Amino acid sequence: MTVELKQQDNVAILWINNPPVNALSHQVRMGLKLGLDFATGAGARAIVIAGQGGTFIAGADIKEFGKPPKEPMLGELIDLIEACSLPVVAAIEGNTLGGGLEVALGCHYRITSASARMGLPEVSLGILPGAGGTQRLPRLIDAAEALTIVTSGTPINAEKAMAIGLVDEIAEGDCLDAAVALANKIADQPFEDKRLSSRTLSRSADTDKLFAEAEAAIIKRARGAIAPVKAAECVKAAFELPYLEGIAKERATFMELVISDQSKALRHIFFAERAAAKPPSDVSGKPHEVNSVGIIGGGTMGGGIAMTFAEAGIPVTIIEMSEEASKRGIAVMEKNWQRSAARGRISKDDVANRMALVSGSTSYDDLKDTDLIIEAVFETMAIKKEVFAKIDAVAKPDAVLASNTSYLDINEIAASTSRPRDVLGMHYFSPANIMRLLEIVRAKETGDDTLLTALAIAKRTRKNAVVAGVCHGFIGNRMLTPYARQAGLLLLEGASPEQIDNALTKFGFAMGVFSVGDLAGLDIGYKSRRDRKLEPHEVKVSLIADRLVEAGHLGQKSGSGYYSYNKETRAKSENPEATKVINEVREELQITPRNIEDKEIIERTQYSLINEGAHILGEHIAQRASDIDVVYIHGYGYPRWRGGPMHYGDNVGLKSVAAAVTRFAEGDGALFWKPAPLLLELAENEMSFADYDRQNR
Repeated sequence: MTVELKQQDNVAILWINNPPVNALSHQVRMGLKLGLDFATGAGARAIVIAGQGGTFIAGADIKEFGKPPKEPMLGELIDLIEACSLPVVAAIEGNTLGGGLEVALGCHYRITSASARMGLPEVSLGILPGAGGTQRLPRLIDAAEALTIVTSGTPINAEKAMAIGLVDEIAEGDCLDAAVALANKIADQPFEDKRLSSRTLSRSADTDKLFAEAEAAIIKRARGAIAPVKAAECVKAAFELPYLEGIAKERATFMELVISDQSKALRHIFFAERAAAKPPSDVSGKPHEVNSVGIIGGGTMGGGIAMTFAEAGIPVTIIEMSEEASKRGIAVMEKNWQRSAARGRISKDDVANRMALVSGSTSYDDLKDTDLIIEAVFETMAIKKEVFAKIDAVAKPDAVLASNTSYLDINEIAASTSRPRDVLGMHYFSPANIMRLLEIVRAKETGDDTLLTALAIAKRTRKNAVVAGVCHGFIGNRMLTPYARQAGLLLLEGASPEQIDNALTKFGFAMGVFSVGDLAGLDIGYKSRRDRKLEPHEVKVSLIADRLVEAGHLGQKSGSGYYSYNKETRAKSENPEATKVINEVREELQITPRNIEDKEIIERTQYSLINEGAHILGEHIAQRASDIDVVYIHGYGYPRWRGGPMHYGDNVGLKSVAAAVTRFAEGDGALFWKPAPLLLELAENEMSFADYDRQNR
């Protein structure tokens, strides 16, 4: 039974049992409806709704996504709870999200465990609360708080919920016992005013000002996503319309959003993240336990990786070349955590606890008992091989040895050790303690247990893991090359840095390609190009960037790059010197600038990603097209509401993408475009990348 009825002290307990998280399946909804009917006729004085397994209700049942709905609908059930003739108490534990919180809002009282988290994350799926959440919540708490919860999708903790009036009590001890005690306490008290739908809200000059300011902020933050804006409109409707009319608006808006391309894209990436975290189908066995981690290199990347493990409660030893360098790296970590504490994101105790897990050393011998060792040194094969030889000499049998390389051949690194089955790539993205993506690179001889250990530790450290095969740049950086190349060519042909970046931000990126280059430092790419032999056509594309660096325009760090930067505010503006360099290079290459429309900028940059992604997929470097989408959303700032580059290609239509790529590859374009055989095949057969994924499960 998904809902059991129990009686305790004249209180009827509707006990939800739908593991693992008590999702609101049809059976749960029906069980709650029948339980309400039975409890009201069984002599109970009050009702408690609670969940087994330490969770109240975590939200909708994802197995029902896309299927025809079955009665009772969630909104109908919540109306029945609210209209119940007996007072109903919600015993909130665990993650109470989405429909789970809407059920709690339909109850007359709410009590929570101290560890519970509550929220309405529907906007992350491109929809909004569709069972009264946008109408009941502002009738319970402050309008600004309701707006934040509904439009951000970010959960809040019990302490915050109590402070804003979302819950009536925080339980001391067992939440269910406390809920039963509360139910007995209020059983004979009038509770008509606890029915949130009966409360009337009214507009005022203050609320009008609040919503006007909030709308502007939400539009800016959403960067093209429509669900947060629509959700705010529904919360505002609670102050403008009677309850039932507000509910009607909420429902109509929900139905509008659920069929939108944005919601389809966001649901796609929701499932893509879960698929990417699963081991490849040909992998079996169990992961090793990881109770200690060693990091070789305590610089920006190594320090960020070390922070990731310490934040997960795992002891870390950082190996540096000198004691001074070790102390400096650890001091930077402490400073970063102290900054977070000053902003209220973590406590001072958190800082102390994390620092206690971090130690420094200059001796590889201190890694002899370590379970996982990650190399994070310079991106040079010779140096990495030297480091792995030292690790190989001291590491215990079955220790996992990982390289944080961004581009280099993991097979070659593994072959330089006596234990290639224990070696793989773990490519973190900077800053490693913030960025969610982790590319796990499976080498030719990587053992199943080694790969499973990396996937398990990714989950434990809250990373979105994607398994990749070995090639130059793996998935993400390999695709970045043609993307940046097209931006460079568009610049040569007549577009300005501002136009290209503005087109990309309108598309949904947080930053355009040239702004990102300035932020990272143009000298990084310059040094990389100097370390490898470029083809003549590659030299042509990089001439502008190289000339800027040679003239001292390194990006934000030097105050100018493609843009000029205000020393105090960091605000950017056109850099006349960059414009001069661009014009000089065009003249040198005998290029007459032409007018370029934003449509061409989007097509050439995005289709270059799609085409290279199809190459990667066809070569089996990635397991699924959806894995590529996860990489680009979590590692490269691709707009989540577009679902990633491969999903975007499906949305445009692969026939259109293939036709454009074929056109771009004509004439001199053949130097830069090679249509992917898989893209052409799928287009010819009128298939999508989603079809390809389904066929290859």
